[in-house]
Amino acid sequence: MAIRNISLRALLVNRANDRHGELENETAAIAWLFNERETHMKNLARDIVKEGQIYELPLVSPEGDKFLVFDGNRRVTCLKLLAEPRRAPTSELQEFFTDLRTKWSGKFPKTVQCQVEVNRDRIDEILFRRHTGSQNGIGQSTWDDRMKATFVSRTGKGSGFNVADEVESRLAAAKLLPSRRKIPRSTMNRLLSAEPYRNRLGFSVNRGRFEITHTEDVVLTALARVADDMANRRVVLGHIWDVDGKTAYLDKLEAEGVLPTAADMLDKANDGSPKPKKAKPTAKPKPTQRKTLIPQTDYGLVWPGRLQRHRQIWEELQFHLQISVHPNAISVLFRVLLELSVENYLQQTKLTVNDQDKLSTRVVKIGNDLRAKGKIDQKQLGILTKFQHADKLVSADTLNRYVHSPNFAPSPEHLASMWDTLSAFVVLCLQA
Repeated sequence: MAIRNISLRALLVNRANDRHGELENETAAIAWLFNERETHMKNLARDIVKEGQIYELPLVSPEGDKFLVFDGNRRVTCLKLLAEPRRAPTSELQEFFTDLRTKWSGKFPKTVQCQVEVNRDRIDEILFRRHTGSQNGIGQSTWDDRMKATFVSRTGKGSGFNVADEVESRLAAAKLLPSRRKIPRSTMNRLLSAEPYRNRLGFSVNRGRFEITHTEDVVLTALARVADDMANRRVVLGHIWDVDGKTAYLDKLEAEGVLPTAADMLDKANDGSPKPKKAKPTAKPKPTQRKTLIPQTDYGLVWPGRLQRHRQIWEELQFHLQISVHPNAISVLFRVLLELSVENYLQQTKLTVNDQDKLSTRVVKIGNDLRAKGKIDQKQLGILTKFQHADKLVSADTLNRYVHSPNFAPSPEHLASMWDTLSAFVVLCLQA
């Protein structure tokens, strides 16, 4: 640990703060703080001006020639906006910080005393212990359940099951451990922090149980390669710090033929445990009424910063907008989500399309690409092919009418049916 005075201009508000997950850039992170915590942010800014200082050192780590803030993003944001009010996300906030700056007594600081940590694993340990309460915005805001889940998903800490320990144990039993160096467990846990990453390596963690989902020899060989890369520092924590880094590493292994394929998938989990006894038949539970377009289940998505708006729309459709109350708003957002997801697939895969291609044509081209890669079957491709036919209810024409026609009213039942038909396609486009 080192305490250093660092130029305010050299401090970067963290776009991947655990409060919100990954966003596109520092500007988006600042905007999020005020969109979600405006009262707290204003209270904190007033307190900093009143006291003429901040009382807790920001926790930072070197990031090129800058320093990335891991704790103290709200304090650093307030100081940055006091220094440059025009960076505030709205004109009202720009006026607020301009007025507040005039109340600063004495010379405004150009540097901030910070706690500098080079070891990012140590940073996670520090963050894990700093839950001090919000004090109406003046103190450190307490993480809610979603923020804690984001932290666990990013780091693998606090989940109640140590994936790295289990991987090391299984590799040891198979005599596949790296020969000279130990596996850096924090790095391994970071990579395997969420189900989509584990699934690509051929296993799952279900209710605290490690379950192999693909041929065991193939899975252990893939895990041995990961362990060797980490032990010999070909892959370090910084390489897999965020969603894009993890995905890029796993994509590299897939391109090399290291990862399990669909042909290796087992019918059932093969973890050596006894098969569960068949449950006695019970009365069928009463069906629950669907309240939102996107059911509140886990679709296995991880959200890189470039998908900031996609995630916001997804969460509105999954958690906030009621399908029986807001069908018109939902129909428009559904169309927007589909278009943005399609564009994400095209950008990430470099699939060639014409600028003049309509949405329906692009959906079919992506469908053919997914079929060629074995991501969907012929039946699913047939559904996407029909999407360009105007006489079908699940079609681009229907979505266009929802947006543009004054007489074509969406029904909750039809919207739900359309989502159920297209959801797998949307998810694959977002996962590209």
